[in-house]
Amino acid sequence: MINQIAQHTRSKNNIVLATHIRPDGDALGSLLGLAAILEGMGKRVVRYLEEPAPALYDFLPHLDLVQTDLSGVLTFAEDCGTDVLCITLDCGDFARLGRSGPALREIHPFLVIDHHQGNEGFGDLDWIEAHRSSTGEMVCDLAVALGVDFTPEAADCLYTAIVTDTGSFQYDSTTEHTLKVAGALVASGVKPARISQALHDSSTFDRLQLTQQVLSTLQSFCDNQVGVISVSQDMLQRTGTTLEDCEGLINLPRSVKTVRVAVFLKESNGDTPAVSVSLRSRGDCDVAKIAKQFGGGGHRNAAGFRRSGMSLDDVRAMLLPVLEKALFA
Repeated sequence: MINQIAQHTRSKNNIVLATHIRPDGDALGSLLGLAAILEGMGKRVVRYLEEPAPALYDFLPHLDLVQTDLSGVLTFAEDCGTDVLCITLDCGDFARLGRSGPALREIHPFLVIDHHQGNEGFGDLDWIEAHRSSTGEMVCDLAVALGVDFTPEAADCLYTAIVTDTGSFQYDSTTEHTLKVAGALVASGVKPARISQALHDSSTFDRLQLTQQVLSTLQSFCDNQVGVISVSQDMLQRTGTTLEDCEGLINLPRSVKTVRVAVFLKESNGDTPAVSVSLRSRGDCDVAKIAKQFGGGGHRNAAGFRRSGMSLDDVRAMLLPVLEKALFA
């Protein structure tokens, strides 16, 4: 499949790249890294996000080139005639493209590159490998298939993609190949300490106050095998923070020795109450299967879903019996 993806990519001079709503490090790193690779081949590339990227990733090269105007992207594609293709990166299903999905899928060929478990494909051509650590790792292999060297900018982006989706190489999805790819990126100019500092050592006092309040919600269940934290809109308002500042906080309950599944419940703002749920696991508990029961998805050790019209307490009460069954069945 990778050779077919490479063949399509070589055959077009104009390429639209897109990724999922509420993009994370793998989504942004893969999109920006692939854009740099393609531009190195002389392609014209449009980087599209439905919404602005989280401030945490402001250090990524060429983030300022991202477009959020869908009409401009569609005009670009129309002007290119048949000499264009669209590649979506790190989207576990079509719905994750958000409101832009139907319009983007009208650009043909429409290619899907992803590593999410349960992705059944929604493109003209789908390259999906659920065993991969990250979409960033797959993009690195695509660069090799294309015969293109990593520029320092592409290497920084793709290393960020890999390191964020592997939990700094802590998750079970980290393989020998993952580490070889990361090594190749370091050889291309990546400074791991600089990336780590940008991701983990750039907090603010407001965010530390938020962390303090989130930790005060910590609860344990299922013989201390489940750790749950939550954040409300009131906490965010009191600390002058946003949901973006919650990035990485789920690792706090996950770090507890006895915890097999960490849960982070995040109350969203808007006219209709909604709660986003992040799940992280260690060992043999497949949280992607749990998330799927509630309309979500992800990976074996990292998944999530969203429920509208429910409170934090309601979602916690709904989820705990399912987790208990999964852990003790």
